[in-house]
Amino acid sequence: MTDTPQYSYSPPPALATHTSSMAIISLISGIAAWLGIFGLGGLLAVIFGHLAKGEIRKSGGVITGDGMATAGLVLGYANIALTIVGLCLFLLLFLGILSTPLLCLPFMNEINSTFSTIP
Repeated sequence: MTDTPQYSYSPPPALATHTSSMAIISLISGIAAWLGIFGLGGLLAVIFGHLAKGEIRKSGGVITGDGMATAGLVLGYANIALTIVGLCLFLLLFLGILSTPLLCLPFMNEINSTFSTIP
């Protein structure tokens, strides 16, 4: 019986994964956008979300956090959309309130003459 060396196979060491910092910032900005930093928080969430998605895609599985980046993107885009709708409604209301008296000016003579004939 000959002594043949026994070789043991060990798998290559696993690469340590870590969560993308930009994905975390995107999620935090998306949440903050709904808690009072309207518009700006949403914009930051979208920017950092897209940067995080690119970073995660290029890492080859070493960097995780795709779900957080996606959540930040969804929160950010929804917040930006509602902020724009809110600003449009505010402007329409504001301009409507300011323009209503101006629209009545051509009819002021008729209104005054109608009230002056009431006994």
